[in-house]
Amino acid sequence: MDHAAEAHRTDLMTLTRHVLNEQSKHPESKGDFTILLSHIVLGCKFVCSAVNKAGLAKLIGLAGDTNVQGEEQKKLDVLSNEVFIKALTSSGRTCILVSEEDEEATFVDPALRGRYCVVFDPLDGSSNIDCGVSIGTIFGIYMIKDKNKVTVEDVLQPGKKMVAAGTACTGALAWVSTLQLVLSTGRGVNGFTLDPSLGEFILTHPNIKIPKKGSIYSVNEGNAKNWDEPTARYVERCKFPQDGSSPKSLRYVGSMVADVHRTLLYGGIFLYPADKKSPNGKLRVLYEVFPMSFLMEQAGGQAFTGKGRALELVPTKIHERSPIFLGSYDDVEEIKTLYAASVEKEA
Repeated sequence: MDHAAEAHRTDLMTLTRHVLNEQSKHPESKGDFTILLSHIVLGCKFVCSAVNKAGLAKLIGLAGDTNVQGEEQKKLDVLSNEVFIKALTSSGRTCILVSEEDEEATFVDPALRGRYCVVFDPLDGSSNIDCGVSIGTIFGIYMIKDKNKVTVEDVLQPGKKMVAAGTACTGALAWVSTLQLVLSTGRGVNGFTLDPSLGEFILTHPNIKIPKKGSIYSVNEGNAKNWDEPTARYVERCKFPQDGSSPKSLRYVGSMVADVHRTLLYGGIFLYPADKKSPNGKLRVLYEVFPMSFLMEQAGGQAFTGKGRALELVPTKIHERSPIFLGSYDDVEEIKTLYAASVEKEA
């Protein structure tokens, strides 16, 4: 990319313009999705702003409660969740919301209901707030058949039925805090960067395609003693390749939104397997596994649970967990082969 030319570009493709262009391809569209997305974007901007000034505003530290996952809530967790709930409810385009921070689903007042369900983690990686590591938001959007008779069961759909998914990740570029938003509406993946001087997200990464094979693996090796055989063998291959190729590099932030964002752009594989401590996995299906898997598949990668395609999983609870392996097509294919061999061995 010619960055000098980009800096002086005057024909800016903003996120709003991009979504409106997509909307124009569907004459039957009423603009509801565009309005909903604008409210999600507002929530993402607020989270970024709050994170940037967290220390000055005394938003760092614990809020004194634990969330439904049994995790200690940070002050920013609570604040971010409230902002998203209010932004999504006031959009008039949602009927039910599922947040990592709330034990129960939120049903929107009938007078404000629309036809969408949003599942989200308002502040993923919040345990890293105090040390300045990249954190962000993960969201997925479903269409609901009947907004007036919505139930929790309407949310428990396989990920392949999502109509859109995205992430917003804070980071740093030349010592300046940045916010990048990655979005897919089922027709590829595009990345946008917030221009603080305009207050707009500008298209900076059009039509993202993950490399077919990567040189990076991302996993918490502190859990290695509890892994199953296929995971242990795969990581061993990453370190000591059998084909004479160079070993993969380990990169692990501990913030899913950051680790997957890097994997999406650079290629490789992100692993969060089941283990002896967490036999059902640790990451939540609806608002972590599904949105990230949706993005990966749309970018040409794969997402696998250890048993099958991640997006075909049908959750039975809103906070259900699952193992997940996602990233470059060839890298995920390799671990799928190891799991298949393990099943055959047991049979």
